[in-house]
Amino acid sequence: MVCCGLRFSSPPRNHGAGTPVRVRSLRCSSLPGPRPPARRISRRPPQRTALSSASLAGHYCVKCGTPLTTRVIEGRELEACPNDDFVLWRDPKVAAAVVVEHGGGIVVGRRAIEPAYGLWCLPGGFVNHDEDPKDAAIRECMEEIGAHVELTELLGLYHVAKTTASSIVGIAFRGRVVDGEEIQAGPEMLELGVFRPDELPPLAFPSHREVLKMYEAAAAGSALRPSRE
Repeated sequence: MVCCGLRFSSPPRNHGAGTPVRVRSLRCSSLPGPRPPARRISRRPPQRTALSSASLAGHYCVKCGTPLTTRVIEGRELEACPNDDFVLWRDPKVAAAVVVEHGGGIVVGRRAIEPAYGLWCLPGGFVNHDEDPKDAAIRECMEEIGAHVELTELLGLYHVAKTTASSIVGIAFRGRVVDGEEIQAGPEMLELGVFRPDELPPLAFPSHREVLKMYEAAAAGSALRPSRE
């Protein structure tokens, strides 16, 4: 296993503000009468849907400013204006992930941000509204692994379903570090590593594990494909 890259010390992480509150408690043994049996009470978390979560944000009509209300449109509950035809359609976000080949292995980074702080992932991120997904993939690689990457193959698509935020439609690419470039961890990575496919550390996101399966299938197909020479 070959591992490269720089390790960065992370700033202290803020886990909350304010002064701790000291709570005084009474022991059951100090109270008169028989000691009650111990009980474990579990709190059931509230069920929140994407619609109810979004409604808490207070959405308003972009045409008249009226608060949106829930309506059934095309068989789905959506937020819409009661005064006009504005509907808040819940479109997915678009992301790109890249399996970057370099030095006989695959480049992965250990995250310096949440979610999945300290865990490993592929280079990638969200596509800007005015950006070609290929350009977004190359940009994310530059930001996260500090090198120009050439995209060599479209591996496929993946979907990340969410209930309290927009779902994600992902585009998976295969790429390689441009000759002469050196990788270096960007601000969103604690460190980088180059691993052979059979020695990769566990990846944080199921979608990235799915992308690796696409890569393995593509690599196997390339090995079986006859040469044109």
